[in-house]
Amino acid sequence: MGYLIVTDNAIEFERRGELARIIPWGENTLRFFSSPNGYLVDEDWTLIRQPEIQTVIEQREHEAVITNGILRAVINDNGKVCYYKKNPATGEFELLLEEMTEFAFDSFYRTYRANGSETHRANVLFKPDRSEHFYGLGGEHNGCFDMKGSTSELQHRNTKSSIPFVYSSKNYGFLWNNPSVGQCELTNNHTKWVAYRTKQVDYLVIAGDSPAEIMGRYANLTGHAPDFPDFAAGFWQSRLRYESQEDLLEVAREYKRRNIPVSVMVIDYFHWTEQGDFKFDPELWPDPKAMVDELKEMGIELMVSIWPTSNPLSENYAYMDDHNMILRTENGLYGMQDFYGQQDYIDTLNPKARDYMWQLVKKNYYDSGIKYFWLDEAEPGMIPNHYDNIRCCRGNFEEYALLYPYYYEKLFYEGLTKAGEKNIITLGRAGYTGSQRYGALLWSGDVPSTFEALNKSVRTGLAMAMSGIPWWTTDIGGFWGGDIESEEFRELIVRWFQFGVFCPVTRLHGKREKPEHHVDRHPGLAEMSGGDNELWSFGEENYGRLKKLVELRERLRPYIMQYMMEAKETGLSIMRPLFVEYPEDDECYGIEDAYLFGRDILFAPITEREQTRRKVYLPEGSWININDQSRIEGGQWTAAEADLDHFIAFVREGAEVLTVFE
Repeated sequence: MGYLIVTDNAIEFERRGELARIIPWGENTLRFFSSPNGYLVDEDWTLIRQPEIQTVIEQREHEAVITNGILRAVINDNGKVCYYKKNPATGEFELLLEEMTEFAFDSFYRTYRANGSETHRANVLFKPDRSEHFYGLGGEHNGCFDMKGSTSELQHRNTKSSIPFVYSSKNYGFLWNNPSVGQCELTNNHTKWVAYRTKQVDYLVIAGDSPAEIMGRYANLTGHAPDFPDFAAGFWQSRLRYESQEDLLEVAREYKRRNIPVSVMVIDYFHWTEQGDFKFDPELWPDPKAMVDELKEMGIELMVSIWPTSNPLSENYAYMDDHNMILRTENGLYGMQDFYGQQDYIDTLNPKARDYMWQLVKKNYYDSGIKYFWLDEAEPGMIPNHYDNIRCCRGNFEEYALLYPYYYEKLFYEGLTKAGEKNIITLGRAGYTGSQRYGALLWSGDVPSTFEALNKSVRTGLAMAMSGIPWWTTDIGGFWGGDIESEEFRELIVRWFQFGVFCPVTRLHGKREKPEHHVDRHPGLAEMSGGDNELWSFGEENYGRLKKLVELRERLRPYIMQYMMEAKETGLSIMRPLFVEYPEDDECYGIEDAYLFGRDILFAPITEREQTRRKVYLPEGSWININDQSRIEGGQWTAAEADLDHFIAFVREGAEVLTVFE
């Protein structure tokens, strides 16, 4: 048995080996802390402090109760916590979430195992509800959207951004507010959240009466996206990689000659002298300012890839190393990755390192007119992922690893803001809770060029939308491989491009296989380009198809910008699972392969080879099939067809955006 202590706006529980506290944290939200250390740390991580809110707290026999709006928590003198939500129809509080124990007796709802002087492996368990669905957890290329029944490691990797937030179909959100590497088990025998190295358990429960309401509150807690730059709503051209300034400009000029609208051209990695120098190789990129100016005249913005790596051969390495600006190993030699020599990662959690890196970026890129940056390797991309063998400025990296991309994005956002920029957008391979408030556009990472990967990418995009990341994109065509002369890949690139048009950002990228007739432009470079990856690279028939899709995206831009403004205000992505707009329709919670693009377009991607027909569920209302203009009543499944010249989409009857497809 423990002791319950009620204060003005909190409940505390104390027993041998544990101190716990429950406090309000904004409207209809409660925050729980617990630790075996005998004290609680005042650390919000990436949360935004909320205005004080009045709650109702009661001390009863053997339990205490805190009520914040429609959310209530009850903790008994054995330490067990249950959460209840007020039913809007009856006004009664109904059980939402209940702690459980793995032991045979009613005790130890949170468990801890020491692995440092102040840190522990810690976990909390809740009883399962087999009818419950969970969505979120960031972007993981695992083919799941509904995460119920799954187990997921909480760590960043290439193709995996861990954002430890889930939306539950029971109308609550759960945020595991802990940047430690860990695990989330949403299985049929329990829900379990684990931190491998932490000083305390820290989580928030967010109640609401709809998905949109909960996602809005979650955005209030972690930050809203800024204004989305208008140019970014168009078509982005990228490949691995343009090897020189002239190579990139020739492609841009060809797009201009063909009258194809391009919004962004992207320069990928190894345009630099050495990893950690943060500057162009002057032999291949002799005049970056002139390049930026010529692209501007064509209406094209330039984005440049930067890695947070530093090689001992870099002119900046010794200074950064001596000033503890670089992640280092706890045991053994330096080196996080072997990629053209030893690569170490800049410690983005260190404000000194962030300031120093920005000074170099400003001098060598921004002062030449480059304002948009691709933050690759943002996990960071260590091999192997032994976080417990890494030390950052705050301590053992395992305790803080999920924060790395957040501070990487913060570095650029604050640097650009200080320089006077307003429309800030960065492209990142990983992100964390709150990344959205720094203008972070995340993408699915280096996925293979297969139909299976396309299918999984649809689910990844929807999961990101339900993780509070409204700006998301994918490598159209996949990243790894892709024979540009094969019929299979030529079919894949069209189907993936159709999906890309209905993503928040439409971006063509990938490392294509080189055909036999390919001629290297700059033989002898350490990191060579892949095959061609422009609209005209995939056969004449496909060129016509892809050009029409780029023109459609251009016509959709006003519609897209409308929803990007809404994303800023509400936290909702333009890419929406059906249940976001139709929460009362149970059928919508099981649909993972179709979604709403805004409120008025329902897009059903084709993700299998040689597929031309599929079933689509239409929610209530009347819908217009864009291919034959037929009208179909919602609330039912329908069969739809689309050969390679077409895609499957329905527009809400009466919506203005229908004219875009006519």
